[in-house]
Amino acid sequence: MSERVSAPGDLALIEALVNTLDIEAGADELDTADGRARFGLTEDEVPRARELRESLRATLLAHAGHPAHQDVTPLGELLSRAPLLVAVDTRDGSAHIESADAEPLLSRIAATIAESLVAGTWPRLKACEAPTCHWAYYDRSPAGRGRWCSMAVCGARAKMRRYRAK
Repeated sequence: MSERVSAPGDLALIEALVNTLDIEAGADELDTADGRARFGLTEDEVPRARELRESLRATLLAHAGHPAHQDVTPLGELLSRAPLLVAVDTRDGSAHIESADAEPLLSRIAATIAESLVAGTWPRLKACEAPTCHWAYYDRSPAGRGRWCSMAVCGARAKMRRYRAK
């Protein structure tokens, strides 16, 4: 897609996982050794990673007010397999979320979602409205009403289609 800033903090992991599939080109980075290595996956773990990716995509589409693009396993069902713990440092009282490491990628995603819920950033991670795109992006618009990954590409195409339809 176009040049843009990645999602903040650990949300970049979710954004990167969702964006391993280029719907328009039909290319899946998880088919490559480099793509799998990027997420610490073995070939045997790829089907579950794809299931997680598409559940995340459906949730990000919902964040942007769009229907899911396909039937998927609900994200909550997948996340229930990744128990989280709140670790508290007794020296200074600081706390953070840790995973029980059931499935490393799933656990990292679950911890990231929990932390972003607390920070209030989770609803701003969305998926593009364009059916040939559905790219994950972080909505940095002031009102949080972004609909496309890029106004210069997907947004311009949608606006041009509407204009031509008139």
